[in-house]
Amino acid sequence: MTQLTAPLTDWFDAQGWALHPHQTAMLDRAQATSTLLIAPTGGGKTLAGFLPTLAELGPKPGPGLHTLYISPLKALSADIRRNLRRPVEGAGLAIRIEDRSGDTTYTQRRRQRADPPHILLTTPESLALLLSYEDAPRIFAGLQRVIVDEIHALAESKRGDQLMLGLARLATLAPDLRRVGLSATVEDPPALARFLGAGTQVLQADPGPEPDIAMLLTETAPPWAGGGGRYAIPAILEQVKHHRTTLIFHNTRAQAELFFHDLWLANTDDLPIGIHHGSLSREARERVEQAMAAGQLRAVVCTGSLDLGIDWGDVDLVIQVGAPKNVKRLVQRIGRANHRYNTPSKALLVPANRWEVVECQAALEAVRARDLDGEPRGPGPRDVLCQHILATACAAPFDADALYAEVITAGPYTHLTRPEFDACLDFAATGGYALRAYDRWQRLMLRGGRWQLRDPRSAAVIRQNLGTIIDTETLKVRLKGRMGGLPLGEVEEAFAATLTQGDTFLIGGQVVRYEGLNELTVEVTRQPGRDPKVAVFNGTKFATSTLLGDRILAILQQSGWPELPLHTARWLGLQRDVSRLPEPGRLLCESFPYEGREHLCVYGFAGRNAQQTLGLLLTKRMEDLGLGPLGFVATDYATLIWGLDPVLDAAPLFDPATLRDGLEHWLGGNAVMKRTFRSSAIIAGLIERQHQGRRKSGRQATFSSDILYDTLRRFDPDHLMLAITREEAMRGLVDFARIEEMLARVGGRIDLLRLRSVTPLAAPLFLEPGRIPVQGEGRDRLAEAAAARLMAEAGLA
Repeated sequence: MTQLTAPLTDWFDAQGWALHPHQTAMLDRAQATSTLLIAPTGGGKTLAGFLPTLAELGPKPGPGLHTLYISPLKALSADIRRNLRRPVEGAGLAIRIEDRSGDTTYTQRRRQRADPPHILLTTPESLALLLSYEDAPRIFAGLQRVIVDEIHALAESKRGDQLMLGLARLATLAPDLRRVGLSATVEDPPALARFLGAGTQVLQADPGPEPDIAMLLTETAPPWAGGGGRYAIPAILEQVKHHRTTLIFHNTRAQAELFFHDLWLANTDDLPIGIHHGSLSREARERVEQAMAAGQLRAVVCTGSLDLGIDWGDVDLVIQVGAPKNVKRLVQRIGRANHRYNTPSKALLVPANRWEVVECQAALEAVRARDLDGEPRGPGPRDVLCQHILATACAAPFDADALYAEVITAGPYTHLTRPEFDACLDFAATGGYALRAYDRWQRLMLRGGRWQLRDPRSAAVIRQNLGTIIDTETLKVRLKGRMGGLPLGEVEEAFAATLTQGDTFLIGGQVVRYEGLNELTVEVTRQPGRDPKVAVFNGTKFATSTLLGDRILAILQQSGWPELPLHTARWLGLQRDVSRLPEPGRLLCESFPYEGREHLCVYGFAGRNAQQTLGLLLTKRMEDLGLGPLGFVATDYATLIWGLDPVLDAAPLFDPATLRDGLEHWLGGNAVMKRTFRSSAIIAGLIERQHQGRRKSGRQATFSSDILYDTLRRFDPDHLMLAITREEAMRGLVDFARIEEMLARVGGRIDLLRLRSVTPLAAPLFLEPGRIPVQGEGRDRLAEAAAARLMAEAGLA
């Protein structure tokens, strides 16, 4: 067993601290090649990961980098630095701890390469950049341990794939390297262990007490549709008054802005309340973080930017506004309250509309049952591998056989075949068959059996474009004034394009007036007291998880719904009387007339992306059958289609082969594919985000990607980037796999009920935004009928 040094144990004793069992177990496993620690929020898992490092470094460590700590958030690294320095400085240990991120100055970064600290706190992107330098072997030669915090969050995105490739490279540079993964929310520990690497052992800590979690009771019932939860503001303000610090989570940044604005107007007691989300400026976020750490705020309206393990200490209540969509995310957010070991977290759920009452109840039951969701991850994406190959070449020439052997030690790429690797290498070297004639994509060449950069100067451009986070085209927002003005945050470029001088919108909880566009900066002035437009923020739009969908279907089968509010129970009971409630092993479809149009409602419970794709495919099939569809709208649970003729037989619409053929046809030249191509092409290095330090505008990048996409489809339809694009679209924006899962679940058991009017369950869908029109025979028939009526009135019929 590795022992803590006397100065450290003495300091722990002076604080009255005793190690938890899982922290002691991490010391016991200090020499293990790879360990995944699963411990509850507030259980000291980050300290557990660092204890072997502190023990090994001792009071007076020698020079060189010993431990690398990697987290998904820069703010989390800064928080860990503060917390880790306390025992280090308190025990008088001469251990240097520094962080490195996009905010680190050029001078600091150069010094860290020349003289690395003992512990370096960084992000996946900064690690990829460090590994691309020629001196990477010297920097990492003595590295002993890598700690990956919140590994579950990284495993859900391409940042995790990039990181695992980086760890495979580190293992080559530092053969004695040991890995530690830390997480509080893991639905499948063996799968996450495989992601971290072969031979990873799982250490499961005591999960701690049950959270104190309930639905917030309000005098006003939730609305039938929409989001934001603003109806509950009086009840939420009462909760804020009775707690020290409350985090009020929202699923999107736009909803957070709207809610904060209305909350502030209702805040007649002038309680100090802030807002925090990823589209705000770094300065604005840091002001809120510092005020929270100092205990100066009673509440913070926030989004996923505060999901992960920052220890705010004084937070004693979490409120989730809107259905959480994902149990694992909800558990993560709940853990922000009472961030202490063996202290129950307190949380309240606020459904944004009537349907979300059912989803919130399903989430409550899942949390109490410790039932976490998680979609299985596919193989490591090849666009990330293409970027890794280019970055590897920046550091030094490489042998293809050795690099392939290294890559397949990374968990996501274990099953990568040699032909797949060679295709990525060929793309990185030449751009592929259709592009190899162009010098700009001739990046690697083979010399003396090793691959190297064709032009060493290209390393700078490759490094500028490393990373897997694809920003939606955004523009900075600044207050108009001298020296560029105070930065407020950023908005999407498409939203900025709709603004004319004098328009107002919300950002950072304040109303601002659009004054003009100066290069790539939106200039604004403060404009209090006016009704604003709402900025369209680059925030994640979550889809309800499969686990929650299944639990909701189970709730619908109950007889009286004693756990649900009376208004919701009556609504579901009325649906059961008038029609039928959806069942787990069947697909319910309702057909009914309304306002001169025929409607079809399909309750698939496949998630928003899949239900939207289903709408596109079903309307295409209805068009083929001459039913004249006119449009559709989709939610996480249902797709509502309207048109000219009723659907009398649903079975032909849901033939799996026909749906897949329709998907293939639709994907051909679709805008979704072009958007997906652009993202993958940027990651793979085909399109530059930055050149010579200047970032391209979104329009420039989109224009380049559209031309490339059309060129490849025409001249090289089997190009690697088109194959990658299709895989990514199917997995993400289209989510066709969940449609196939739905069809497999119902096994042909499709119930089509023909009804006389709108049903209680379908009615809220008529209030949903985001209606999508269908252009086709139905529109032509409407136009012909309108023309005939007009001519008849004119006496020309």
